[in-house]
Amino acid sequence: MLGVTLCLVFAIGTVSCKSKQSAYKAAYEQAKEREISSDEPTDEEIAPVTKSKDSGETRQEKITPVEGEDADAIKLYSVVVGSFKNRTNAFSLKERMQNEGYTPVLGENEQGMLRVIVTSFETKAEAEKSRDAIRAKYRPNFQDAWVLERTY
Repeated sequence: MLGVTLCLVFAIGTVSCKSKQSAYKAAYEQAKEREISSDEPTDEEIAPVTKSKDSGETRQEKITPVEGEDADAIKLYSVVVGSFKNRTNAFSLKERMQNEGYTPVLGENEQGMLRVIVTSFETKAEAEKSRDAIRAKYRPNFQDAWVLERTY
């Protein structure tokens, strides 16, 4: 009788723990899914992309310098190494790139995305060359660096 009682208590305890574990796991997965989906840009936040002959990408955006940034530093073609909704993250990457010897500028597009621009040029060829150099220098980081073509 004692053995049956112990088995019954153990079985109920196991079922109870498993249901709590699965409830916690489900809640965790839902929270993680919300976090991931809130960080991803929506369709209207994604700029059109055109592929160039060297398989790089160029996005066209109307971009303005963030307050306090040098407006003249953003030319027609710029190399972007990071895009953020969160200002703290954008300023953190800007500071990191300053420590690397760049003169980065923060620009904001019409959807409120902050672009961390590390180099800027008047020609697309110069920007693509700079993008490729940054990808090579920081491999495996910044492999998603891209060229921004500024529109007005």
